[in-house]
Amino acid sequence: MIAMISIGLVAAAAACSAAGLARAMRDRPAARLPRGRSPEPGRQPLTSSRPTFFASRAGRRRLAAIDAEIPQLLDLLAAGSSAGLAAPLALRRAADGLAGPLADEVRATVRVVDLGARWRDELDALAERLDLPDLRRTVAALTRTESLGTSLAQATAELASSVRQARRAAMAERARTAPVKMLFPLVFLVLPAFLLLTVVPVLLTTVRSIG
Repeated sequence: MIAMISIGLVAAAAACSAAGLARAMRDRPAARLPRGRSPEPGRQPLTSSRPTFFASRAGRRRLAAIDAEIPQLLDLLAAGSSAGLAAPLALRRAADGLAGPLADEVRATVRVVDLGARWRDELDALAERLDLPDLRRTVAALTRTESLGTSLAQATAELASSVRQARRAAMAERARTAPVKMLFPLVFLVLPAFLLLTVVPVLLTTVRSIG
């Protein structure tokens, strides 16, 4: 009983301290600079980093959406090549079959090629700009099959199967590490709240009975 009371007191004190610290940080006035003086390098106001933060977050989401469409692009390339299309034309038809941000990137590349650029150079530039490993492998497969005359359908089909298998393995690995990541909020957020809800009523009842 004494141990439970001690745990409840410690949990209550920790919760009160955290709430007081959060309130103090929220109510603390922002530091003001003298008039006519600009912030020192490396000491920029926090608000100045918000547009950059949101822009980088949107960029990461766009890259994730592009990366998720790569297996579908490979399937479309394999279907176009099986229908007898060359690699540049299969890429053009694959762009028409996509609907996400990857389709926009591929269509932009195709438009530049229509203006007279070399499609291999533009694909290399696209892979370099987006910096996605699976997209680099896709571009390498396209250029290799075009230069060597090998089957694009077989190469893209095998690459699509390999990409999907690797992603399934990555998802299984993330699922295995999920319980470890849940341990911190469980111990420091859920457990103190549970102790407050269970120990504090018992503590109050005991204090009243003693009084």
